[in-house]
Amino acid sequence: MKLAVILLACAAAAGAASGESILIHNADVYPVVGAPMKGVSVLIQDGKIADIGAKIVAGKGVRVVEAKGLRVYPGMLDSGTELGLSEISAVRVTVDTGELGEFMPQLKAIVAVNPDSEHFGVVRVNGITSVMTFPSSGGGGGGGGGRFGGGERQMISGEAALIHTDGWTWEDMEINRSAAMHLIFPAIAGRGGRGGGNPDFGPQLISTTAGGTYTQARRTYEEQIAKLTDFFDDARKYQKARAANLPGFVRDLKFEAMLPVLDRKVPVAVSASRPSAIHDAIAFAEKQNIRIVVLQPHELGSAAAELKARNIPVILGRVLALPETEDSPYDEAFTLPLEAYKAGVKFAFGTFDNEFVRNLPYQAATAVAFGLPYDEALKAITINPAEIWGAGDKIGSVEKGKLADLMVTDGDPLEIQTQVKHLYIRGKEVPLTNKQTRLYEKYSSRQ
Repeated sequence: MKLAVILLACAAAAGAASGESILIHNADVYPVVGAPMKGVSVLIQDGKIADIGAKIVAGKGVRVVEAKGLRVYPGMLDSGTELGLSEISAVRVTVDTGELGEFMPQLKAIVAVNPDSEHFGVVRVNGITSVMTFPSSGGGGGGGGGRFGGGERQMISGEAALIHTDGWTWEDMEINRSAAMHLIFPAIAGRGGRGGGNPDFGPQLISTTAGGTYTQARRTYEEQIAKLTDFFDDARKYQKARAANLPGFVRDLKFEAMLPVLDRKVPVAVSASRPSAIHDAIAFAEKQNIRIVVLQPHELGSAAAELKARNIPVILGRVLALPETEDSPYDEAFTLPLEAYKAGVKFAFGTFDNEFVRNLPYQAATAVAFGLPYDEALKAITINPAEIWGAGDKIGSVEKGKLADLMVTDGDPLEIQTQVKHLYIRGKEVPLTNKQTRLYEKYSSRQ
């Protein structure tokens, strides 16, 4: 009984905090979608931005946060993580990113999110208020990259969710529980490769090594594409049978999950790294009449024009990464954002490994150092991903009516010395603490 009372009290306190009215007073506001505004105030009410202006007066009950000399930006969004699903990658019981099976579209990442993950506190300190968290081909923590024992390769791993980085439950954290369906597209492996990446997000690489030949690899690739096509065809047959309400019709969870994809309501996030794989993924999408977003391309090349022509966005991986092959330019990853920008391809950044999410702003900053315009880098971690994942009307910029997902900083968020002074998620101020700050406080005061 006592426990129930405590839980109810906590829930009430959480609701009261999110409903608090706050006036961030006399700050420099960088809305991302417009020109900076100097010395203005931002009024937060009911979790949303109620007003922005120089002459806003704090009413009764409004808490005033003095922000003279500080800046207000929208909270940042990382478009490629496993936050809430994977705690310690080497400890199997702390990883809940996927299940065994080639086609698992019915799996929803959102319901497996652990709100108490230590990773959330770490990334919030650096101004990251929302992330895309993906189910992956890790087989419940047992493997990676769709490489299972026995040769099984996962193709569809389930629905990725767009979530806030704070909340009591996954329901509190939800922005869009069905932001994308994750498709791990097959590709024939080449030589070499970047080190340190998360294989759960990579394409299904069909190897030509260990005695194999290109002909054999090509045959395997075509078999995988045929299997994928058959699954989509079966899903369309199910869609027609469901609409016709035929006698004896039996619902199937896998095909039910595919209906929003077939109706183009939910995009398919396709892992494809090279121009040839991107070209094939685009051709597959055209044939199946589905929307796609390309994940973690390592190079665009000839595929850039196709992406632009079809208005297909991409989620670029870590800028601070090694070249794709031993023959690739050393700055291949550094200059890829500039290449996408010049080609007119809409893009956002994803770190694709939980340990690097906190460094999201510095990935964008490195792209600026290698030619990407600063404003485009900032958009790629705010408004661009919000629009790509269907939440541009809720988050991604400082605008009246949007959710109050805001960071208040003492400088440029892409500069490593800048500190986040206040962070708001849905209008609630979130404490800037985590395991590291707790340990610092504990041991710095030790006598």
